Amino acid sequence: MVPNSLTVRRIQRTTIACVALLTVIAAVVPFRHMHELCLRHGEDHLAAVLIPLAVDGIIVAASMSILLANRYGSRGGALAWTLLVVGSLAGLGADIAVAEPGLIGRVIAAWPSVALIGSYELLMSQIRRVSWNTGRQPQQDGEQEPEDDRPREGVVVLHREAWRWARENRTLPSGRAIAERFERSPRWGRWIKRAGLTGKLE
Repeated sequence: MVPNSLTVRRIQRTTIACVALLTVIAAVVPFRHMHELCLRHGEDHLAAVLIPLAVDGIIVAASMSILLANRYGSRGGALAWTLLVVGSLAGLGADIAVAEPGLIGRVIAAWPSVALIGSYELLMSQIRRVSWNTGRQPQQDGEQEPEDDRPREGVVVLHREAWRWARENRTLPSGRAIAERFERSPRWGRWIKRAGLTGKLE
């Protein structure tokens, strides 16, 4: 059962409120941890302030890039995911490095960062899911051709190239495999396979 739009908005607003609260907490606690770590390793006060902001900036920029890519049917690319992981690990590493020795001390120090990263990604997944559902149109005779922001000629060429690649395999790949090969959405890959089998891409 798909929730109605009012329920979805309420869920998103609650999640946004939680993320905002955790952002405030993370702006104080993990920021202080990384600031202290920078000072311990010889950075001046200005650098010790800017470096934590740079880490947080990478996380936000990478997450938003992945979100935008998802809206266009792509998974986001290796660079965005790599920066997201590196930024998250840098923040957690600073928390653990300045924590009191012992498991409990490290868990306590790292918890605000873990909570913020986890809740932020939950919010991004909600937005991606809502964007996907609202972008879909009612289907009758099978799925319609996925939308693409490029000129029509380029779209047709890409469709034919994807189908040509699929036929070159010894066994016809699944729609998901076609989508992964061209970094598109599974729906796009299914459409390519269906359109190719019905002769639309010849």
